[in-house]
Amino acid sequence: MRGPVTDSTGDTMTSAAPRALHIPSLDGLRCVAIVLVFLSHVQMAAGVPRFIPGNFGVTLFFFLSGYLITTLMRQEIEHTGSLSIRLFYVRRALRIFPTCYLVLAAAAAYGWYSGKMDTWYLIGQVFNLTNYQLIWAGWEAPIAPHTDVYWSLAVEEHFYLAFPALFVALSRGRSRGRVAAFLLAACGLILLWRCVLIFSMGVHYDRTYMGTDTRIDSILFGCVLALWGNPALDASKISESTWKRVLFPLSVLGILLTFLVRERVFRETLGYTLQGLCLFSIFITAVRYPSWGVMRWLNLAPVRWIGLLSYAIYLVHPSMLALSAATVGKSVLGLGLTAGALTVAVAALMYYGIERPMGRLRKRFNAPATTAEASTGGIKSLA
Repeated sequence: MRGPVTDSTGDTMTSAAPRALHIPSLDGLRCVAIVLVFLSHVQMAAGVPRFIPGNFGVTLFFFLSGYLITTLMRQEIEHTGSLSIRLFYVRRALRIFPTCYLVLAAAAAYGWYSGKMDTWYLIGQVFNLTNYQLIWAGWEAPIAPHTDVYWSLAVEEHFYLAFPALFVALSRGRSRGRVAAFLLAACGLILLWRCVLIFSMGVHYDRTYMGTDTRIDSILFGCVLALWGNPALDASKISESTWKRVLFPLSVLGILLTFLVRERVFRETLGYTLQGLCLFSIFITAVRYPSWGVMRWLNLAPVRWIGLLSYAIYLVHPSMLALSAATVGKSVLGLGLTAGALTVAVAALMYYGIERPMGRLRKRFNAPATTAEASTGGIKSLA
């Protein structure tokens, strides 16, 4: 699937040399996301009331995925005039599958040993159906033990499966602004669909929380930012002071509002949309002004390192929490410290033993003479 794309003025893009990108702030945002998820699950495992918004950590991961993947695809098309969907899938498989299926295999082995797993459910997980399995059968579904978090991987895999071809089709002969407008309209339709499910059909919370059809807008918002006002590629028409003193504070307040309003109808309808819109300013500020205020914390070496480990941490932390609870009990502090240390240790082994070697292999499948994956550490390590 190939075809010319146009820039925001409507002119056909040329294959100008891609700009080198390195966005360490995004490693920091991944750290924020995984810490929110981990601490929320610590509270759950300890049996105490949860106040840490782990759900927002997942939304942040979704937005990151959409932004990074679309930025990479945009650069490839701008430089080469086309997008190799075959190479895209090869790179995605090398990035995601080795760690994902290793953890799933270990969980399945334990599930067979303990008799806590149904083989048909495992097959569904292999084919990235975990989210709809949990919607259908609930959180007690006989999937591989401690792999509930695979529901969000399923949402992302569904996105990866469909989006490249859609992006190529939409980009053919259209400006980036028009493509971004189409994706933004799709986000509006998904909000409308959530409203229908909640108000007219009275569906359960899990249906809107985990369904690909109800949560993929969190990824699409990131795609919109990659195409329209991308802080790593495009100049801003808004002043630095406006971003820092007006838009960023308002976005933080908007996200805090989604935490404070606990009413389910708001959270499961407008809440996700409001979070996605607020993340625009947060991402833009983090990328454009990494040395400003709180953004400096995102760029500290330990914070960025945890961000690099975040994928492996996300996959292994539920089993480490279960192991820690069986070993040290359910004290929040003891459980958090023990599970945290175990999780980081295992994740580091997986990152340096699997993810980094796979990253070097992925370079062989970059598009010819291309793009951010070949020329940047920041985007490459995150996407």
